[in-house]
Amino acid sequence: MFTGIVTDIGEIVSLTPTAQGQLHRLRIACRYDRATIADGASIACNGVCLTVVASGVEGDKTWFDVDAAAETLALTTAKHWKVGTRLNLERALKIGDELGGHIVAGHADGIATIVSREDLPDMARFELSTTRELARFIATKGSITLDGVSLTINTVADVTFSVLIIPHTLTVTTIGGWKAGAEVNIEVDLMARYAARLTEMK
Repeated sequence: MFTGIVTDIGEIVSLTPTAQGQLHRLRIACRYDRATIADGASIACNGVCLTVVASGVEGDKTWFDVDAAAETLALTTAKHWKVGTRLNLERALKIGDELGGHIVAGHADGIATIVSREDLPDMARFELSTTRELARFIATKGSITLDGVSLTINTVADVTFSVLIIPHTLTVTTIGGWKAGAEVNIEVDLMARYAARLTEMK
């Protein structure tokens, strides 16, 4: 489990696809202490929970390897990742950690497309669109995770929604580089999903 509070920005330094294209081995450079990364650990990469299969240090940077499987490549923006892609990183939540965002599973539900970006004097406003299936879980003032960042929904209209981003978040995540037309990973609020399921069962 995660909270949607990004703790580092990593960068893909190598990407090795299999011959069948069903699996990508990624090497991601980061600033985490190598001693704290164990094989089998979970790290959310742009909101996608991936399992560490190896780690080490090269120069002044720690690196870790993860595998992105066929389903991840099909359902998330991982299919667009390449060497040089910057990723929002978050380590798995530990018992006793501060829950600064909201409960996030790291299981991206799909993709949202950035419709527009408006830079305001003290923040940025993004309008995004998603599928009708996912839009039914999105509500004004509710929580949502975009590329691994816990955000509050500002407005909703049919399949589009907006979020307001403060300067700090623009600085410490990859959101500062978002542009209209780009795709981002979306994870809807777990509570919204369970509430919808309970309603369907009545």
